[in-house]
Amino acid sequence: MFRMVSIIAFLVAFGGICVHCIASAIAKRYQWRPIDILKTLVHLFTLFFCEQKLRWVGVLRKLIYLLALLCFVVLVITGFYPVLVYGEQLGGFLLMLHATFAPVFAACLAVLAVFWADNCRFNKNYWPWLQRALGREAVNKAGVKKYELAQKMCFWLIVILALLVILSIVLGMFPLFGTDGQKFLLNLHRYSTLLLALAAIVHTYLIIRIQMER
Repeated sequence: MFRMVSIIAFLVAFGGICVHCIASAIAKRYQWRPIDILKTLVHLFTLFFCEQKLRWVGVLRKLIYLLALLCFVVLVITGFYPVLVYGEQLGGFLLMLHATFAPVFAACLAVLAVFWADNCRFNKNYWPWLQRALGREAVNKAGVKKYELAQKMCFWLIVILALLVILSIVLGMFPLFGTDGQKFLLNLHRYSTLLLALAAIVHTYLIIRIQMER
């Protein structure tokens, strides 16, 4: 069951991203020339580097984000590869690798939550219909930037799901629950991890889109 749900979820996520990319390119009348595609790939590659104008705090935040992204890739591969490809449970060397990168990812995510929490706050600009109904004005009349609301929603969703992922696996290590409780925690860990992976994929895509729109 979990294997089928995961396959469908990843196909829908990546398929949706591809459709959005194609629709955006068509809306901008993008010319599908090899040189333009190469420029786009180079631009995407440069997004992983730290900008020279960043202060040391910005550089540190960027490095922590890249480390979290690396750990996320390793965790997704080690966690979903045996399930999706072979239909087996995680074990052996992959389990050791998974358990090694998991705490690093959790620590990086905690630091990023502190760094980005203030920038990802929601204000009155995100609910203009509610402000009109209450007869109030928005905080900033400039409006909301493209993809900004979706990116912030994904960020807080990642934080909430990460807590579920961590608590479900940590509580399962203690003899506090019976067999049914252990099965429930395992399933909670699986499905919350799947949702976390999907939210992280969409969040990463939105960050790339925001950087490319500048």
